[in-house]
Amino acid sequence: MAILDSKGRLFGKINLLDFGALIVIMLVVVGIFLFPGTSGSVAQVGTKTAPIEVDLLVRGLNVREPQRLYDEDLKKGGKTKVIIRNQPYGKIDIKSIQEIDRTIIATQPDGTVKEVKDPRANNFSKDMLLTLEGKATITENGPVLGNSKVKIGMPFELEGFNYNFKGSVIDIRVNK
Repeated sequence: MAILDSKGRLFGKINLLDFGALIVIMLVVVGIFLFPGTSGSVAQVGTKTAPIEVDLLVRGLNVREPQRLYDEDLKKGGKTKVIIRNQPYGKIDIKSIQEIDRTIIATQPDGTVKEVKDPRANNFSKDMLLTLEGKATITENGPVLGNSKVKIGMPFELEGFNYNFKGSVIDIRVNK
């Protein structure tokens, strides 16, 4: 009796292609259950929790009454919801809010340039610097809020009852 017959069957009973497909499927199943790999979350082995401060720069926020926004919604000592990389983190404390004056470059008669406050009166676009503070997990790769690493340059989305806008992280301070 031949090992392979004319139709490609092993010992006349098992098709080699079917046998190969069965082996591949079994290896995949064993690989999934025995070696699951990482889930994509940040590893938190050997970490500690520490308070951090995050400075956000918000440019060009269009708001009609900024003082009402600061007094009612974004008040110092209040809380705001934070969304990091489309993942809700929860509420975080607002330590300070500072409105930044918009400036323009003005050419002087002697040819030099000077930065002066923007003279346009009805400008509804505001720039501000917010300082948020909360507790973060400190890993070897930096601070982590929720399951998201916090790095300079990444956007934070702030959400409240009357507002939803994004700011960019410009500084992170870990208070040890």
